[in-house]
Amino acid sequence: MQYLVTMTTQVPAGVSEAEVDEVRARESVRSGELIAAGHLLRLWRPPLQPGEWRTLGLFEAADEVQLEEVLASMPLRIWRHDEVTPLTPHSNDPASPTPLHLDWTEYFTAFTLTIPEGADSQARLEAEASSTRRLAAEGNLVRLWRLPSGQALGLWQSDDAEELQKVLDTLPLAEWLQTDLVPLTTHPSDPAHATPAA
Repeated sequence: MQYLVTMTTQVPAGVSEAEVDEVRARESVRSGELIAAGHLLRLWRPPLQPGEWRTLGLFEAADEVQLEEVLASMPLRIWRHDEVTPLTPHSNDPASPTPLHLDWTEYFTAFTLTIPEGADSQARLEAEASSTRRLAAEGNLVRLWRLPSGQALGLWQSDDAEELQKVLDTLPLAEWLQTDLVPLTTHPSDPAHATPAA
């Protein structure tokens, strides 16, 4: 199972900067161990307000019990609240993750599909599957999952948000989709940016 975890850290008042640095250093080491064990797949920074400390992580575990063990083993957990979202495979997910363009920006998209009453959706759904394969081959679509809400969660990459919007507008289902777009920035411990194979 894969999980998207929103990790929000709030350091209590009175904790020294030296203590924060020490915990962060141990967190970095532990993240490396979890990467090596195959539990921590990706890390990103979402848009943040001043003073916010939040990270998005893609984790893999046998089940939520094992995931909790993994999250509890991370040193920053002493000051952190984790929000876990289970991810299930989407039928249009690329057969293998699309290689990253490290000079492009990554984005999450949450798609809500509303099919108009009486619309013939089958042809568009088939065209959508073909289109997502093409966009993965072109390097824009990295991953696609199903959320518990029924929405589709996409991981995309592009030069910028305007260019990505043009890509999303080419989807056969575009006029039936409500799309929430979240720009992501690189996390210093992200495995995709930390290893030569990325």
